Amino acid sequence: MRYGRRMRRWLALVALAACAPPVTPARPVTDTYFGVAVADPYRWLEGETEDVHTWTAGQNARAREVLDRRPRIDTLRAELRAILAAPATTYDHLAPAGGKLFALRKQSTHEQPELVVMADPAQAAAAKLVLDPAAAGGAQQTIDWFRPSPDGTRVAVSLSARGSEAGVLHIIDLAGNDREPPLPRVQFGTGGGDVAWTPDSAGLYYTRYPAAGEKPERERDAWVNVWFHELGTPAAADHYELGRDLPRIAEILLASDARGRVLASVQNGDGGTFRHYLRDAAGWRQLDDWGDAIVSVEFGDTTDDLWLVSRAQAPRGKILKLAASARSAAAAVLVVPERADTVVTEFSTRANVLAVSDRIVVAYQVGGPSELRAFTLAGAPATSPAISPVSAVGAPVRWQSGAVFTTESFIQPRAFRQLEPATGAVTDLAALSPAAPVDLSAFELSREWATSKDGTQIPMSIAWPKGAPRDGSRPCLVMGYGGFGISSEPGFLGRWAPLLARGVCFVEVNLRGGAEYGEAWHQAGARTHKQNVFDDFTAALELLVAKQYTQSAHLAIIGRSNGGLLMGAMLTQHPTLVHAVVAEVGIYDSLRYELSPNGAYNIPELGTVRDPAQFAALHAYSPYHHVARAAYPAVLMSTGDNDARVSPWHSRKMIAALQAAQTGRAPILLVTTAKGGHGAGASTTEAIDLLAHEQAFLLDQLAVP
Repeated sequence: MRYGRRMRRWLALVALAACAPPVTPARPVTDTYFGVAVADPYRWLEGETEDVHTWTAGQNARAREVLDRRPRIDTLRAELRAILAAPATTYDHLAPAGGKLFALRKQSTHEQPELVVMADPAQAAAAKLVLDPAAAGGAQQTIDWFRPSPDGTRVAVSLSARGSEAGVLHIIDLAGNDREPPLPRVQFGTGGGDVAWTPDSAGLYYTRYPAAGEKPERERDAWVNVWFHELGTPAAADHYELGRDLPRIAEILLASDARGRVLASVQNGDGGTFRHYLRDAAGWRQLDDWGDAIVSVEFGDTTDDLWLVSRAQAPRGKILKLAASARSAAAAVLVVPERADTVVTEFSTRANVLAVSDRIVVAYQVGGPSELRAFTLAGAPATSPAISPVSAVGAPVRWQSGAVFTTESFIQPRAFRQLEPATGAVTDLAALSPAAPVDLSAFELSREWATSKDGTQIPMSIAWPKGAPRDGSRPCLVMGYGGFGISSEPGFLGRWAPLLARGVCFVEVNLRGGAEYGEAWHQAGARTHKQNVFDDFTAALELLVAKQYTQSAHLAIIGRSNGGLLMGAMLTQHPTLVHAVVAEVGIYDSLRYELSPNGAYNIPELGTVRDPAQFAALHAYSPYHHVARAAYPAVLMSTGDNDARVSPWHSRKMIAALQAAQTGRAPILLVTTAKGGHGAGASTTEAIDLLAHEQAFLLDQLAVP
């Protein structure tokens, strides 16, 4: 068995050796930061010149030649299509309005989700199609987000093309027809976008990025403001509402209530600090400021009060109530204090706290898994729904007198459930929750804790084949993220079923930089503390080897975006710890990332080279700048030409550096999709193609029979 694996690996390497990567000329540029000279040999790959396009095409051709020759690629495509295009209908992003429930519906016969409306979630099969984005604008058009009007007769929909996340706002009726001329520039992958309707459904507040001439051209994907549009009037008559005094990198989410009030929740870039504004009959007023640690403000259901999540002297989050007449959040009173065993989830202005009927329903983090807890309006504990261990819950959505939420785990697909807050009774919404397209009951779930370099305990969730021996022979795929206050929660592993069926175990590590244990946990992995994230992941991998879950020769890691940065750091800091690396849309040049359109939004989280201490930290780990001659593991990177969040030149430069420095025989490959972005809007066919390549690559590198 062991000899057979070595032979298969040797034969694969011999085959790959005949397919060399394109030669990438070095054209060095040197920058100096605080007296430190930093070389950049592949700066030219940041451009969009003919040379760069030719180089990218060559890399794609080489990657396709290698990956499409894998003997299992067609089998994997078929298996993945049977899973991802199974004859089932799934739902997401539920939104109630006008006594109806709107949702995104994904059908196996459609490449993109479509907008539907239903009278009752228990009768989802009777849902009516509102908008098929592919029919409206071609197969590459997708819905970024939608907001139904309060009376349920109109929907504001942001549509973008080719994964760009550059959204145009369409105001449509329930037959999918435009009722107003589209409003451009409401959404970008940098700062996002949103809409809030007036209670009479006659107008809406919307985010708008600068029109031509309002800002320099290179600044027009920032400086978002709030404007107001009255239905039936020309866009030229729209008027400015809010935002001219906000930072360049402000991100705005909007909400409104039946009383005509509007909330603007403003994040200062991606670092998790917020400011909130309320508009009522007296106009706009600012409720709090960046340093006040209010991370969420929500409207209630039966009272005029506002419900706040605060991390002031409470890094795990506490819940406050603010009277409608209060002029600022300083007048808020404590309702549910910080809890030592849980964290109010994420840095999101979407409802983690839902005040419905006579209950407060709160989504809590518990170190990766999550749960719902209910309280009375006075803050006393109430009956809460039971959640399976090592599972995740979705933020609750108000529906009639109760709430709808989702549950999910590695081995159980997303299921919708309805909570009756007064009693804690839970009803399964089977019509919204199709059966899993693949059975993962042969796996069991567990948790482990690794000790990081500084002694911090790092949790991880593991899907392990039932009854399998822990003798180090098991191939394992390990995933990590660790940043932006985003918790890594268990999600159904259906798309990884082809690997699981071949005996691969799956592990997700809950790294610092996320929100799994609150704001202190987040800050311990941000800016000058980013190295902690890499040390945490290293400790988790070493524990898996020490406890005989696997060995380095059978170990693969995967991450995307900020998780791609993690993959780059693992490659350069520990090139012999794992055997294969898959990195999607990653950040690799940590000294120049802030120069890209979305880069400034990331500075509050990652830091800036303009600050000497932050430059030193960035330079100390920047993956691109620490590529040195070594025998690197097999690497497969992917990026998209239309990525608005992480520029594709990060992957180009990192691959060029790795290919030039590789002393071993393992392949180092780059796949670039001309129609792709950061992942949003990818069609089913595109998702299947990328996954098939990744999984064939992993199976071959891990010598899985």
